[in-house]
Amino acid sequence: MTSQTVRRVSECFIKPLHDLSQDTKQPIYLTPFELPFLNGNYSQKGLLFTKPPEIQDFSITDFLEHLRHSLSATLTHFYPLAARLATRKQETPPSYVIYIDPENSPGAKFVYATVDLTVSDILTAGDVPSVVHSFFDLNDAINHDGHTLPLLSIQVTELTDGIFIGGSVNHLLADGTSFWHFMAAWSEIFTSKDHKNGYLISRPPIFKRWVLEGSDPITSLPFTHQDQFIARSEKPQLIKERFFHFSTAAVSKLKAKANNECNTQKISSLQAVSALLWRCVTRVRHQAPNSETVCKLVVSNRRRLKPPLFDDYFGSPIDTVGGTTTVEDLMAHGLGWAALRIHEAVANHNDEAVKKWVESWYKNPVVYKINGLFHPNTTHIGSSPRFDMYGCEFGLGKAVAARSGFVNKADGKMTMYPGREGGGSMDVEVCLLPEYMMGLECDQEFVTAIKNN
Repeated sequence: MTSQTVRRVSECFIKPLHDLSQDTKQPIYLTPFELPFLNGNYSQKGLLFTKPPEIQDFSITDFLEHLRHSLSATLTHFYPLAARLATRKQETPPSYVIYIDPENSPGAKFVYATVDLTVSDILTAGDVPSVVHSFFDLNDAINHDGHTLPLLSIQVTELTDGIFIGGSVNHLLADGTSFWHFMAAWSEIFTSKDHKNGYLISRPPIFKRWVLEGSDPITSLPFTHQDQFIARSEKPQLIKERFFHFSTAAVSKLKAKANNECNTQKISSLQAVSALLWRCVTRVRHQAPNSETVCKLVVSNRRRLKPPLFDDYFGSPIDTVGGTTTVEDLMAHGLGWAALRIHEAVANHNDEAVKKWVESWYKNPVVYKINGLFHPNTTHIGSSPRFDMYGCEFGLGKAVAARSGFVNKADGKMTMYPGREGGGSMDVEVCLLPEYMMGLECDQEFVTAIKNN
């Protein structure tokens, strides 16, 4: 590789193209789904494109200007992304209300950077090159910092023969479903010729907050100062990051194997692949047979609630569910047995379970310390292969890869992506300590599954 230094050329703030109506200036209050994660990091996802060879006179200056203008038009629809957080507090009784304040709208940040690397430099390395972390902004920010930092920062990094568009979004404001909804709308407006109609989009976001029936829509935390709950993460472990591809055929075989072993058809593709990762990662860790091992999945509560929320609900109504067993039992049984533990955890996370958790949180509001969420014996599955990442083209054609940033990574963190070819294929970003990554690449069960590609 040549120089891996990412040079920031310019930065600015992008505001919504049109003035907001009075209705859109009202506070948007955070819910029990989001408030526990005030110490969490921003979510960082991005797309790597090759410069379009068919455009001989491709101008990065014109491209950036078009990106900025279309982003401004998109922010008219997704106006909270241009705002900041605000806090209203009182001493007696202790009350700390955090909300999104559209009245304070300095804009989303837009960064242009360059690096003397090629698309091949990024994709052909075994491990994800650490330079990819510099393709994102706000690496050190936590969600509570959204009081003073932008809730959304877009960094466009120009490579020698490619372009990376990376987004860092405050996780209180948007989960993966909402972030990729925004990206799809931005790409839609970028390619739209319908300027006269005010850049209409096919899926307008819904900002009305979900509220537990009978509860106050304004949720208050029992604090009087941020020092009572802010706890920034410690220095992260030195982990390896590597992508593994599961073709449509490989995923189908794993799903069929898991269901056949359990004489059922209810185990999903994602549950089967998650079970494989859980088994193989646990094996290479060489844990004591009687020790506990957990597979956690981040799930959206939208479809689990009754009545369900639309996919266009813009927020972060997510939760974590998990299958738990001993290392001995996980290794003594097959893929299907592990997948069924995961399936049952997901299936049991229904409307009743979600609302029961919310009720308990209201009785004892907590803000998590993020270091406590990643335990040594856990395989943690995040994001989703169902997100339409590759539908976001920005006039450049289909992206060649999706990547994530520096944050929210630890030993055992797995991030799921759709495979570029579609058809139910998946890419998995695996984060492990170096010795465990070496073991995974030699694990027979894992290698056999990958070879089915």
